[in-house]
Amino acid sequence: MNEVSIIGLDIAKNVFQAYGADARGLFSRRLTRGKVLEFLAAQPACTIAMEACGGAHHWARGLQRQGHEIRLIPPSYVMPFLKRQKNDAVDAEAICEAAQRPDMRFVAVKSEEHQASGLVFRARDLL
Repeated sequence: MNEVSIIGLDIAKNVFQAYGADARGLFSRRLTRGKVLEFLAAQPACTIAMEACGGAHHWARGLQRQGHEIRLIPPSYVMPFLKRQKNDAVDAEAICEAAQRPDMRFVAVKSEEHQASGLVFRARDLL
């Protein structure tokens, strides 16, 4: 394998965890929020998988602009792939594993307008 084909990315508030495979084998990297886009921009265009949440759509739009293919997975579909105690590194590995399954269902990346309209709808529903 000469280049990265898929990266599992566990997003958090300050420290993100990336898991994937490259020419040297498997890698697991701990990245600060400011270094995520820089690290992924240095990677060749590949598939990046994340758990679907509000923040994941924001990161997905930025990564799509860099030429990566994004796969958002519902968190409940990632849980069966956890092998050990839950932490960021294990979550990133499970996301990567789940994204490689041929029968996995993914969530579409939402545009900013779509997310904003959903926010207005939920706020009105609460009132």
